[in-house]
Amino acid sequence: MNLINTLIAGVSIGAVYSLIAFALILVWRSTRVVNFAQAGQAAFSTYVGLSIEKAFGNYWLSLIVAIIAGVLVGAFVEVVIVRFIVKRATSAATATVAPVIAMLGLLGIFQGLMGLIWGGDYQPYPTAFSRDGISIAGTQIPFSPSDLFVLLTVVVAMSIAAIIFQRTSLGLSMRAAAFAPEVTRLSGIRVSRIRTLGWAFAGGAGGLAGVLVAPTTFIAPNSFDLLLVFGFTAAVIGGLDSLIGGVLGGLALGIGLSVVTGYLGGSYTFMTAFVLLITILLVRPQGILGARGARRDRPGPV
Repeated sequence: MNLINTLIAGVSIGAVYSLIAFALILVWRSTRVVNFAQAGQAAFSTYVGLSIEKAFGNYWLSLIVAIIAGVLVGAFVEVVIVRFIVKRATSAATATVAPVIAMLGLLGIFQGLMGLIWGGDYQPYPTAFSRDGISIAGTQIPFSPSDLFVLLTVVVAMSIAAIIFQRTSLGLSMRAAAFAPEVTRLSGIRVSRIRTLGWAFAGGAGGLAGVLVAPTTFIAPNSFDLLLVFGFTAAVIGGLDSLIGGVLGGLALGIGLSVVTGYLGGSYTFMTAFVLLITILLVRPQGILGARGARRDRPGPV
């Protein structure tokens, strides 16, 4: 029973890691930038949602506003910062390295800005459902109605994303812009706009992930840094070119870290994530589903 409880808890937190991995992969596929500022964007959006919840006492309104804030922040970062840096790059090396440095700097800016606006103290975030474990046949399991809500929300969000990317012209355009930007541009599609949409979707996913995970911890300017580490690890495990791989990588990482925490202790969690990350980079740097997933997602003729 202990193992089953551990696995159930891992699936719940792994779903959140999948959302962050999804956001990172979206940005990587659209602009070939690893968005290390994702933690700051998610935290900022979550703070906005928390402010709405405190003002109106409505969790659902705060959730919607946090997602919208994430979308707007993601689009702003791409248009104002990333696009400007890439256009000014004088070499391929600069175009590759400069955005990464900029994202690390932007993470610090976000954290400083949040500290100025909301302070540096840890603040609780309410949840829509109880966090008490469910009782089945007289046995208490560490899977609460809140965990079920998180899992179902992520499943719905991923299903909607899958429909958009696989079944709509917008999704086709985004996939084409990621793999063949020049061909896409010649076909009359504004690649820059499509890339902005990719960052906006990623920002919305980050805002959603922030609100979902915030009730399990206290929110502070740097409280989502570990979430970024685990989300990035999940993306690398699954493959930075595979949205499906990122989702599966998040679930696998959540279950794996839950097992480590349950049997070895929480002090080994961070180390385990880094060992997994380094191992994947050494053994299969494209990720478990990277190559195959990228080919599956590759669009046909535009």
